[in-house]
Amino acid sequence: MIFPPGLLRTAPLHGETTLSLICRIASRYGLEVKALRSCWHWRNHQPKHEGGTCRADVEVLLNAAGRQLLAGLCGVEEGVLARALPSWGQKGAKLPAEEGGVPTAAWRIGGAVAGPVAFGCRLCTARRTGTVVRVVRYAPFWSRVCVRHGRWLLDADADQPYEYLNVRHVPEVAAAQRRWAGVARWAVRTGAEPEQVFALAHAVVARWWDQALHWERETIWPRRLHQVAGGNAGSDLEWWRIVGRDAVVFPEVVAVADALLDPGMGELIWVDSGAGQPRALPADGMFCRRLGERVGRAWLGPLAATDHGGPLIAWMGSVIRRRRTAGRAPAPGYTDDPWWVRREHQPVTIAGQLRVLGKEKRAPGSGRMWRASVPAEQRMLIARAIESAEEQLHQLRGVQTGPTADVTQQLLGNLHHSAVLIENAWKRTAVAAANAGVPLEKVAQWADMPTETLRSMLADRQEEDG
Repeated sequence: MIFPPGLLRTAPLHGETTLSLICRIASRYGLEVKALRSCWHWRNHQPKHEGGTCRADVEVLLNAAGRQLLAGLCGVEEGVLARALPSWGQKGAKLPAEEGGVPTAAWRIGGAVAGPVAFGCRLCTARRTGTVVRVVRYAPFWSRVCVRHGRWLLDADADQPYEYLNVRHVPEVAAAQRRWAGVARWAVRTGAEPEQVFALAHAVVARWWDQALHWERETIWPRRLHQVAGGNAGSDLEWWRIVGRDAVVFPEVVAVADALLDPGMGELIWVDSGAGQPRALPADGMFCRRLGERVGRAWLGPLAATDHGGPLIAWMGSVIRRRRTAGRAPAPGYTDDPWWVRREHQPVTIAGQLRVLGKEKRAPGSGRMWRASVPAEQRMLIARAIESAEEQLHQLRGVQTGPTADVTQQLLGNLHHSAVLIENAWKRTAVAAANAGVPLEKVAQWADMPTETLRSMLADRQEEDG
């Protein structure tokens, strides 16, 4: 080693990844990170993104000799590092028993070690350490706002260039983070895990976010999205909708979590369900109407109440079943935890959505010409309409129980809704194809209808969309 260990003290930051600390030590000594990493014997290869770029969210696990070496390099006691670094002392399959005192390390994905990984605020790091360097740390979604500098700190697992979004002009985001502290305390008092409550609320609102492109009355989220995108998302709207989602919807996530914990809201669900005389949940139920009001959208109630395949209705069903079976033991092997989010209800991560978007943009042939010709917002409307239709059709498999009349009514209702969504999707596709320069005769042939009929339909549709 070309310098005495501990010559320059480098204190860890709370929640920091071990790799982030190693990178800061290298910067402190003026070394390449790769040169400093050579001090350890590595048991596997560093994880990378599909394109070959290094992942920012990777973590490092060290054996005892490796931890001792790191403590010497940063000039900090191991006890301090153990309190600051969540991965300190953890073991892994790639990190076997001690190897004769050889400093050994193994790569891991940070999310699999100690939870979500995000970038730290460089300005806060500079204020504390005196150097402006990148920091990566474990941070749950409800602590992503740097209130001092007005930044929403992004996930570190996605292959994208930004570390944060500017939310200085969206004060409700920072206000929601302050409000969450009280909601979390309330969750604990009610016997619920704050993490589970937040996860359910996030799943509910993320689903609304996917549906919001069809909501003509929705004005709050578009305004916020353009603000966090620097004033105007422009032609990159689809990309910004992915990257900006969690920051934009955060105030509503906290508001929904607060509402789901409210016993009074639970009572509204019980009344909507018929209490002692069970009935189907109505589209104009008091619970969903009040929930819409609590998130600043009085018109949202009927939309939320009729989203039968979503996490909100699943949670409401769990609450009703627990109320009806109070005092009775649950059925063997049956889990009815209202805060449990089913896999199909869990929101797709930003990293996952960006991977799909990247593959779509790299797709060869006419698909690429389509994306170059059709505006991003119109493409998203088409995709959402198709997804909604598919989801409605899948739900037909799940409504097989209950009184025959009720089941038939729900089946026919869902089937009609699917047909409307499919028709909406193909009409939007036809408009987009015509606007992109596809000859009208070819569009008519694809739509299996006369050219003049299609021309009239497209004119009416463009007037509606315009």
